[in-house]
Amino acid sequence: MIKKILFITLSNIGDAILTLPVLDVLFENFPGSKVTVMTAERPQELFRNNPAISRVIIFDKHAGFKDNRKLFNELKSEDFDLVVDLRNTLYGALLPAKYKVGAFLKSRKSSLHMKDRHLSKIPVPYLRIAHKSLALFISHQDEVYAQTLLHEVGISKDHKLVIMAVGARSHTKQWPKDRFAELALRLLEQGQRIVLVGDGADMQVAEYIRQSCGARILNLCAKTNLSQLGAVIKKASLVITNDSAVLHLASYLNVPVAAIFGPTNDVKYGPWSDRSAVIKKEIFCRPCEKAQCRFGTLDCLKMISVEDVLRQANNLLNSDNQNSRPKKSFEYKRILIVRTDRIGDVLLSTPVASVLREAYPQAYIAMMVSPSAKEIVEANPYVDEAIIYDKDVKHKSWGHSIKFSKSLKKKKFDLAIVLHPTNRVHLVTYFAGIKRRVGYDRKMSYLLTDRVRHIKQLGEKHESEYNLDLVRYLGIHPKEKKLFMGVSPETKAWVRELFIRQGIKESDKLLAIHPGASCPSKVWPNERFSRVADSLIEKSGFKVVIVAGQKDAALAHSVVKNMRHPAVNLAGETSVAHLAGVLKRCRLLISNDSGPVHVACAVGTPVISVFGRSQAGLSPKRWGPSGTRDKVIHKDVGCVECLAHNCVKEFACIKAVTTEDVLHAVELMQKEGVDL
Repeated sequence: MIKKILFITLSNIGDAILTLPVLDVLFENFPGSKVTVMTAERPQELFRNNPAISRVIIFDKHAGFKDNRKLFNELKSEDFDLVVDLRNTLYGALLPAKYKVGAFLKSRKSSLHMKDRHLSKIPVPYLRIAHKSLALFISHQDEVYAQTLLHEVGISKDHKLVIMAVGARSHTKQWPKDRFAELALRLLEQGQRIVLVGDGADMQVAEYIRQSCGARILNLCAKTNLSQLGAVIKKASLVITNDSAVLHLASYLNVPVAAIFGPTNDVKYGPWSDRSAVIKKEIFCRPCEKAQCRFGTLDCLKMISVEDVLRQANNLLNSDNQNSRPKKSFEYKRILIVRTDRIGDVLLSTPVASVLREAYPQAYIAMMVSPSAKEIVEANPYVDEAIIYDKDVKHKSWGHSIKFSKSLKKKKFDLAIVLHPTNRVHLVTYFAGIKRRVGYDRKMSYLLTDRVRHIKQLGEKHESEYNLDLVRYLGIHPKEKKLFMGVSPETKAWVRELFIRQGIKESDKLLAIHPGASCPSKVWPNERFSRVADSLIEKSGFKVVIVAGQKDAALAHSVVKNMRHPAVNLAGETSVAHLAGVLKRCRLLISNDSGPVHVACAVGTPVISVFGRSQAGLSPKRWGPSGTRDKVIHKDVGCVECLAHNCVKEFACIKAVTTEDVLHAVELMQKEGVDL
């Protein structure tokens, strides 16, 4: 018969909370027993007011021998039946007791979560698992106090409440405060009610976040003890937290948790609620569990974006299921997407990044692209790193490509998805030692581990869908298929200043013209672009902006020269990022089959694209604009075989498209309700 129990717990609040399930097991199996808890100063609040605990003893690890001997004799006189020592002290080892648990014992499975490690020291087959959380006592007064605090700022019982714990005991566990502030603003925009919690050390960060949000959130830092904090947490729909005591308190109370992890090990210290998510970046050096970052950068925390956290927060807020994404046989940690051709092709690959981010939210996702596509990847919130492979200059020789492979190998990717097959990229990913390499069965495809049949030349569907086929091969079914091109505040400011210099007002209706293309077979006669531009200036009051790369500057100059009305010529003056900013301000883009078509689609600008070639793999069905409002103008001139740039009919297909065809497409868009 066990009547008297000594329970020795850990020193930190978070660690002590991880031992509460063991205390629950003791309460469940030995009701009415007299329980004494030995703990450190900081966690004592967890136990002090619990009526099920007879006594709380504060253990001072700095106490001298005399004080320790006095305490030992005092505990010895208690004549405990059971000693549960999760701290592995000499008290647990030397105190006489009929039963002892935990003294200098290791858990049976070192890979377990710390909560489960503690439980594994209890002979579970002989004891009932607790089904109630009894170790943390939350009184009626605590509940009333918590509700009063929330009521003072207009938060009722019916409101969805999001708690944010912005502090941590170590700076290596603390997500940047400016990102917490941005996250809070985004959640406020969604209609969420936000409360900040923590202790006095977190007050400065919490006030920064509150002021950044216009004081629209409640700061409860240093205003609650642990049981009162528990009462507040119980009212939450979600807790967003660093690796901290609040994480474990919310987990113990089975409240949904979104936990942000840097160098610490989420397998051991992650959330344990029924519904939870860990937000982390699987860079090659984590988890290191070090007090100081050996590189001095803390990239594992800094690389976690607001979008990463918001995505997981919304999944938990909007789903009753533990996991809103399908289970897969393997959880990839580091993924490389490879697409080293032109900017349009890379943009058509951006849905792959968003789908992989949804499927593997904690993964480190990089994209290997050519230098011209760098800005596309850097502006993408679903991608953690742009890796530049310069096949035409820097890495042109085989020697430099092999050297590039060696540097890639150090990044320890476990999955590569090769969206555009070339001999070089197959060799590069092979020598990089990437364990699984998925791609198409052409161009030295024997270097891949997984080969998907290449039928793109049939042109049966859009290129973006062909890209997603490699994701489907992994067992992932895409939901979101939109192209993505971010426009940063800096780019918006650049465009605003440019337009001011060019005399373009915010209220002006802008038409963008792109007369260039990668191949002569795609180039519509530039004098027709001029006539279309003049007609739309006269009929619809557009101002015209000509966009083109430096190599097409002569075409752009010719369009402007042939126009009756003035136009702003930006040929050669915009980077890809700036082009996206310019096109986002435009009501319409009229263009050849080219990269800017896909940039416009990615930023939501309607497109009219002029197509010439009829060959299946080169047709609009595969390469046309992807927006629902967009128009393609394409005429079949009876060619049996398309010779592309080797055409012997002087590109009759593209010349068959008239200015009237383009103007008619504009009229159709207006009739369909497109705001031009």
